[in-house]
Amino acid sequence: MKLLLDTQIYLWVLDDSSRLSERARALIQAADQVLISAATIWEAAIKNALGKLRVDPALLVSEIARSGFTELPILARHAAAVSALPMHHKDPFDRLLIAQALTEPARLLTADSILRSYSELVETVS
Repeated sequence: MKLLLDTQIYLWVLDDSSRLSERARALIQAADQVLISAATIWEAAIKNALGKLRVDPALLVSEIARSGFTELPILARHAAAVSALPMHHKDPFDRLLIAQALTEPARLLTADSILRSYSELVETVS
């Protein structure tokens, strides 16, 4: 199974946060491939620049490979797939992650329960 981590889940994994449930940890361990989208790094970089998040985007990039994860670039087909999504969620980064999950396909692991309304591919955990 391919598993795409949303930004919050990726940050929790890197921090070994207690907010990351045992179920989420088990799903990550069981995945054949864990994907980290370029959109995640982009979102973190923007939030860091705005002072909403304290992260080093370059470190987030290097941690992808160190963690044994796979970088998922943003492809034209991913961007185009956003236009077919209903407006359940207005966050552009989350919408792009949904589009990537549907296009690849991959299961999207998130703590945002609103995203479940998009697809059965969305796994919500905390």
